[in-house]
Amino acid sequence: MKELAQHLGLPSLAHPWIPEVMAIIAAVIALNIGAYYLLRHIEKLASRTAAVWDDALFKAMRKPLTFILWVAGTAYALTIIYQHRGVELPTYVDPVRDTLIILAFAWFLLRLIRNASHGLLARTEAVGQGIDFTTVDALSKLGRVIVLVLAFLVIVQNLGFSIAGVLAFGGIGGIAVGFAAKDMLANFFGGLTIYLDRPFVVGEWIRSPDKEIEGTVEYIGWRHTRVRAFNKNPIYVPNALFTTIVVENPTRMTNRRIRETIGIRYADLDKLPVIVEDVKTMLQAHPEIDADATLIVNFNEFGVSSLNFFIYTFTRTVQWVHYHEVKQDVLLKIADIIRGHGAEIAFPTQTLHIDSIPDAPAAAPEA
Repeated sequence: MKELAQHLGLPSLAHPWIPEVMAIIAAVIALNIGAYYLLRHIEKLASRTAAVWDDALFKAMRKPLTFILWVAGTAYALTIIYQHRGVELPTYVDPVRDTLIILAFAWFLLRLIRNASHGLLARTEAVGQGIDFTTVDALSKLGRVIVLVLAFLVIVQNLGFSIAGVLAFGGIGGIAVGFAAKDMLANFFGGLTIYLDRPFVVGEWIRSPDKEIEGTVEYIGWRHTRVRAFNKNPIYVPNALFTTIVVENPTRMTNRRIRETIGIRYADLDKLPVIVEDVKTMLQAHPEIDADATLIVNFNEFGVSSLNFFIYTFTRTVQWVHYHEVKQDVLLKIADIIRGHGAEIAFPTQTLHIDSIPDAPAAAPEA
């Protein structure tokens, strides 16, 4: 090697550690190539199974493993170089190596969590059942936070700092930060409450009688929730607000209600009982009306210009558009029943009674 270096005019290549370093580099490259093809083959085998975690595991492993091999190889090469030079290895090499390896493991766990969440959501969409998006999103965010916190604590310990001191300092600093960012913390815990209680999930329609909030939930974050209003405008709601307001979730309704008052003329009083009975029979036989739910048809009011009876029933469908089609069909059938009995639907009228004018007294005869 020395002769070749002198012949090429590169005396720097004559160092005795160069062959060993080149061997290490070659070994790292060979290990990376072997690991790449091995993991690729295992991924193909794992893709044939129905499990999600094996696919996520081997896909998450590839890049961090390559990074760890290069870090370990570089650190070993530096050790050899300093040994041949007769110089002690700098004290920062080992902590830096360990820190990079810890970061690689944290990177692997973050990739694993991401791949697993994507796999679970993809399977849910494919088979139509499984864990909902909100649950997966909450668990993945919580997992990432845990990984980052643990990685930070391990790195701090590896660099020679006391974890107890760091935690004590963090506690004191946390009090100060808590006062300065109380609204942000309130939103964080509000988001945590949403994830735990699950009053709504992404894709559901919500509304609040306390605030002008109504629309479809598009995103639930740690700070705010994005609701798409029916006019297509986005509404950004701080999560802390959901702990103080009433939230309705119409998406989870079991039925939709039809509640209408219908009036007929006072002249049709004798026909009212049979009309009410026929309307009730029609509703009980209607295929789109849930006969197992509350169903009421009763005469209940002498109105100003009509005899009023009301219907109170529930449709089987909860879809907004189809509900109105069913309601239209029900109202038209009621109109047919009223018309079939020779009665009429009343409209506001007034009857004016004029008393007869008494005859004027006879005029007195002229003198």
